[in-house]
Amino acid sequence: MQIVRLGIIGLGNMGKGHLGYLLNGEVSGVEVSAVSDSIPANLDWAKEKLGDQAGLFSDPYEMMDSGLIDGVLIATPHYSHPELAIASFERGLHVLCEKPAGVYTKQVRQMNEAGSKANVKFSMMYNQRTNPLYVKLKELIDAGELGEIRRTNWIITNWYRSQSYYDSGTWRATWGGEGGGVLLNQDPHQLDLWQWTISMMPKRVRAFCYFGKHRNIEVEDDVTAFVEYENGATGVFVTTTGEAPGTNRLEISGDRGKIVIENNEMTFWRLRVPEPEFNQQFKGGFGQPECWKCEIPVTGSYPDHKGITQNWVNAILYEEPLIAPGEEGIKGLMLSNAMLLSTWTDNWVDLPIDEDLFLQHLEDRIKASAYKKEEQSL
Repeated sequence: MQIVRLGIIGLGNMGKGHLGYLLNGEVSGVEVSAVSDSIPANLDWAKEKLGDQAGLFSDPYEMMDSGLIDGVLIATPHYSHPELAIASFERGLHVLCEKPAGVYTKQVRQMNEAGSKANVKFSMMYNQRTNPLYVKLKELIDAGELGEIRRTNWIITNWYRSQSYYDSGTWRATWGGEGGGVLLNQDPHQLDLWQWTISMMPKRVRAFCYFGKHRNIEVEDDVTAFVEYENGATGVFVTTTGEAPGTNRLEISGDRGKIVIENNEMTFWRLRVPEPEFNQQFKGGFGQPECWKCEIPVTGSYPDHKGITQNWVNAILYEEPLIAPGEEGIKGLMLSNAMLLSTWTDNWVDLPIDEDLFLQHLEDRIKASAYKKEEQSL
């Protein structure tokens, strides 16, 4: 194979955005040979952009069976991601899937199992893994610069969304249409980075999710979660769509210091000697380890979505290692599912979660939903 023939499923905001940089030639080794969308107006839009060079399909399965494509980019609503990915795997098609991997981990686990049986490349669109800030953070932690992780804290409250945003689609912020709120729509990248940068998942979660606290919606729009790790470390995750001005501050502490990322800058407070060593040797009563404040230089471009797309294409053509392997999509989703389940059960939740119990709670909320709204244009 010299070029990947790509089919895009879903031409909403994300699908159109992906098509834009692909048509601009910003990813090499790939051509858009087909698109699929159930809305005729979106197909008309695609025809204007693509002309006669690509197939247009209202049914994604017809596109999969057309023989026109080698892989798919899935950019549809959350619930459909696993179903479409599994169908693609069964046809030997490579898959690049938008975040989140799905709505609940049980369906994503089934997707991962299908992907493992197929001889294809499967990636998640975790474009933040190409951000030089988080790449550098992971490099420092992997190299042992922080020592053993002791605490993680992320305040990510700059997701402000107005009521008009939620009113712009009947599916938005509903259990049946979207399956969640800020955790599922806005935070998947941060939940992924939270565990990816430190190479650790929590062992248990206690969370407090507030539903429709700031807006007239039925899903969560304000969350505070506390987690514990196997090594004794703890963490806090705070997020909302109802706060202005918001904050985006990630702080990770280890026994050799602390790294803070805020305002697109990285600061490393590095201890001259590890804290356990200082504590063992110091006999002066009051005192603390000598600490150096280091402004860490972060260089390199941020390729964003097209960086993940290029990596996926290179994996297909040249066996390049994937930056965001598809099976890792379940990790961030596990965290968001655990936070919701903890709130619903008013208790700690151990990881991995009870997937059947989560699904039962979710289905109960879908069935009980009486939430209605009129769709407006955005």
